[in-house]
Amino acid sequence: MINLTHQNQSLDGLKVLVVDDNDDSLELLKQILEDFSVVVRLAKSVKEALKVLAQWEPDVLISDIAMPHEDGYSLMRQIRILEKRVHCKYLPAIAITGLTTEDARAQAFMSGFDVYEEKPLNIDFLVTVIAELVKKLPPSLLQPQY
Repeated sequence: MINLTHQNQSLDGLKVLVVDDNDDSLELLKQILEDFSVVVRLAKSVKEALKVLAQWEPDVLISDIAMPHEDGYSLMRQIRILEKRVHCKYLPAIAITGLTTEDARAQAFMSGFDVYEEKPLNIDFLVTVIAELVKKLPPSLLQPQY
């Protein structure tokens, strides 16, 4: 079982790309992550995220699912295809969403996300998941314990 008290989590220096079409969500996640000394880059669309990924290698991706034009599922599928094509490092990914159906959850995992977290976010859980993903623990161990 994972300890969900983020006081003991060290995220110092980790690089995280956050993708969300909502400015308030982006800024809130940026502020929270920077409080843990995370280096954060932001993208407001799939297209923007792919541009960032072409120039910068994050340790973790956090992406909203429901975005206009192209959604987070599409982003994740494109990233997983690129990883296979160019044999680059696996990018651990967290889906964050207001979509609360089992179908949305299943689709998130099928498209390549490691973790699915519903909004509003549990910050303790998010911080713990980021730390655990970087340690390469299996996603099955990353279930929220509320």
